Amino acid sequence: MTSSSTSRPSVGVQLETKDIARTFADGTRALKPTSLSIPRGQTVVLLGPSGCGKTTFLRIIAGLEKPDPGGRVLFDNDDVTTTEIEHRNIGMVFQSYALFPNMTVSENIGYGLRLRKVADADKAKRVKEMLALTGIESLAERRIDQLSGGQRQRVALARAVAIRPRILLLDEPLTALDAALRERLRTELDQLLRSLGITTIYVTHDQAEAMVLGDRIVVMRQGEIVQSGSPRDIYFEPANRFVAEFIGAANVLAGPVTDGKIRLKGGTIPLATTQPNATIMLRPEAIRIDEPERCSWRGIVASVAFLGDRQRLTIAEASEQPIHVEASNSVSIKAGDQVGLAVEGRTIRVLSE
Repeated sequence: MTSSSTSRPSVGVQLETKDIARTFADGTRALKPTSLSIPRGQTVVLLGPSGCGKTTFLRIIAGLEKPDPGGRVLFDNDDVTTTEIEHRNIGMVFQSYALFPNMTVSENIGYGLRLRKVADADKAKRVKEMLALTGIESLAERRIDQLSGGQRQRVALARAVAIRPRILLLDEPLTALDAALRERLRTELDQLLRSLGITTIYVTHDQAEAMVLGDRIVVMRQGEIVQSGSPRDIYFEPANRFVAEFIGAANVLAGPVTDGKIRLKGGTIPLATTQPNATIMLRPEAIRIDEPERCSWRGIVASVAFLGDRQRLTIAEASEQPIHVEASNSVSIKAGDQVGLAVEGRTIRVLSE
């Protein structure tokens, strides 16, 4: 996939949901009343564990499922809650890709245009544009069963974009691919989405995908939104313990607070809070290894994993549970060493449960 631009034009539609919920016939509530506003041209990632309601939310926006009475879906203030999927002008890519095996790549890409009765000349031109945009010109006449997983993903995306949708919906489209290909394609997909500027909703349970692709990340749990914000906000300012532990590696520590310090097994850390007891989050890269005598918080190195560009340390005796520290690859350290643990106050996040 290629892109000639890193900035996103203002195209697509503004999407707004108002109190959409979904309760199944057996009484199971897959989605609690949810309201969300997405500006035109923005990519929003719905992130959360399996069963949290993110795919149900996506299917309601697509028109594949109807929300409970009272919920509304609006495209540019146009209420489409009862509009059938074929009239919403939505591009969709699913994990399975749902490509037609009896058609060539070009025929698959042009399928939606054919349904819309686009003139043959215009259809051919649009298909050619999509082949170039996704970097698969050489595959135009191949059949789907002759393609790799990554190539099929490109075809599915090209087909979804060819109709010039008002909104692009992506439901875990990279999950079936191997790790190396998934990492490469997520970068290419980010560049493509930015060049297209289509309002996009991307569903995933993969935090790395969310961080790369999202202008905004919406974290979901048990059928509701628990936090919405930029990748940086979600990472550094998690709303609660669930978000802290779901997004990236996190040391979550709890202890009593006296004299402006939280007391842990290995010592104390200055903490600006009036709570008598606190739960805090420290990212592994926010903890610096220092000489024990220079620090008020200490521990014993339990293990060292050399990762090339850095070292991942597991530290015992610093708290009730082992903590993890990302250290420079130039630090000479081994299991059994006593170390001081230095923390800057600005890197500490006091969590709610």
